[in-house]
Amino acid sequence: MPSGAKGRVLRDDVTSYVKRAMGSTQLPPSVAPVSPKPDFEKFGAIERVPLSRIQQITGANLSRNWNMIPHVTNFDKADVTEAEAFRKNLNGEAGEASAKLTMVSILIKAAALALKKYPRFNSSFDQDALILKKYIHIGFAVDTPKGLVVPVIRDCDKKGLIEIASEMRALADKAVGGQLSPGDMQGGCISVSSLGGVGGHGFTPIINAPEVAILGAGRAVTEAVWDGSGFQPRQMLPITLSWDHRVVDGVAAARFLGFVATLLNDLRRYAL
Repeated sequence: MPSGAKGRVLRDDVTSYVKRAMGSTQLPPSVAPVSPKPDFEKFGAIERVPLSRIQQITGANLSRNWNMIPHVTNFDKADVTEAEAFRKNLNGEAGEASAKLTMVSILIKAAALALKKYPRFNSSFDQDALILKKYIHIGFAVDTPKGLVVPVIRDCDKKGLIEIASEMRALADKAVGGQLSPGDMQGGCISVSSLGGVGGHGFTPIINAPEVAILGAGRAVTEAVWDGSGFQPRQMLPITLSWDHRVVDGVAAARFLGFVATLLNDLRRYAL
């Protein structure tokens, strides 16, 4: 507020304002980016579609996370030929009522084991410190008619693939039915987002704060891979890791994503 006579702005007023703005985690209203709002009806017919409450909340959170977190994304590929064969065989043996093993459930377990090996990724940024977590809960993105939600599976490091797949199915059904409780979506250490059912080679997922990383996956495709003596057809899964540069660096991220790729390449490592 101006402190000078008759509402004049003094030098001390400007200095105080700048100090407050620099110490704030948000942009001051005067410099916050504002989207233009033209009169679209001037150009043709339009329809205004209200956003659902979930879409409004998700949009606000994504904007905050993208603006506040210095994102970097690493890209890699994982050979999932054997993992896909194992998954399909297991699902073929399971009954109709049993939860199907999906690549997302395999990714969730891989992410849990990677957090255990690289605990710095299992943290939250707190200004001048890191909050290191001793538990491993994994969120997974679910697309619902009302918008994207991220339910959380707890203690994934202590659960097998079938148990994770079963909990995934139950939470996904609750999500689609709009029955998730706030507790179902809290406490995640890292999130997994897959576009494998839709397609695409890769993408840069936005970190779900207060987590410091998110694992993404595209659709597996058959590629000719050199094995030292010839090219062999292999199922290759594009994977990505977006990470918070305040907490980890590129070397750590490459190791984390490489470890995930190694696990996906040979599921026997899950038992080690």
